[in-house]
Amino acid sequence: MPDVRVRPADTADLAAIADVTAATGQHDLWGGQNPAYIRHLMDVGRVVVAELDAAVAGFGAVQQIGAGPDAVSMLCDLFVDPGAHGRGCGRAMLADLWPTAGRRMTFSSLHANAIPLYTSFGLDAWWPLLYLHGDPGMLPVVGDWAVRAAPADQVASYELGWTGVARGAEHRAWAARPAAESVLVSRENEIIAVGTVITAGQDRGIVHLALSPGADDGVAADVVLQTLAQLPARPTERALVCLPAPHPAVRALLAAGWRFDEFDVFMASEPGLLDPRRAIPSPGQA
Repeated sequence: MPDVRVRPADTADLAAIADVTAATGQHDLWGGQNPAYIRHLMDVGRVVVAELDAAVAGFGAVQQIGAGPDAVSMLCDLFVDPGAHGRGCGRAMLADLWPTAGRRMTFSSLHANAIPLYTSFGLDAWWPLLYLHGDPGMLPVVGDWAVRAAPADQVASYELGWTGVARGAEHRAWAARPAAESVLVSRENEIIAVGTVITAGQDRGIVHLALSPGADDGVAADVVLQTLAQLPARPTERALVCLPAPHPAVRALLAAGWRFDEFDVFMASEPGLLDPRRAIPSPGQA
């Protein structure tokens, strides 16, 4: 890969990163075309660009989730302009982002080059992450469940207590998105889950939820169903949630007419880095 140069990204690269993202067909509102997202990754992790002939041809980003020996390096993004495929940009960026072995994970696209590349860096494919969409109005509201707004730092405090992982920066960034709210999900006044939802627009739905450690399969399913069911009513707008295929809420959503048109593949250096029956992740930041 002698013609590929990898270097840290800076704010002067934001336009080029947006161009690469658009060229790969990614149009998420919380993605590479959004400068706030890239700046956030620069603050909490590492972002690099790959240059060919002094022009940015790709970018990648990682962030650490957790601390100490249990910390996991999450590959948030790795995109290469289609015109530069086969030139070694993806491998060069991964070698820079993951220079040594460790606990690693990502959600891989189904691009033909992606899974073989990640496998060569010590990851295996474990389960699909379904991008489910549907009408929350088809989900019944159960009276003893409540979803209410709360400060992002309070939400992060619950997640820290349950998981030992400090995610305050992520919760604040998610809550700053348009139409976003940090929420507490409770049953009979007991807090069962916390996270972020988006109440309107293209990304309406669940961004991320963390569950109380005592949640069984039924509770894990109800958390998802009630969080979606209690979104503010917008009859013309569908809602979205990303769920591992084994998650106990998936059957109920499919039975209610929800569908998925795409999925990614959870890849990790070991299978237990995310629990597929409990995780309600943000695909870019888990």
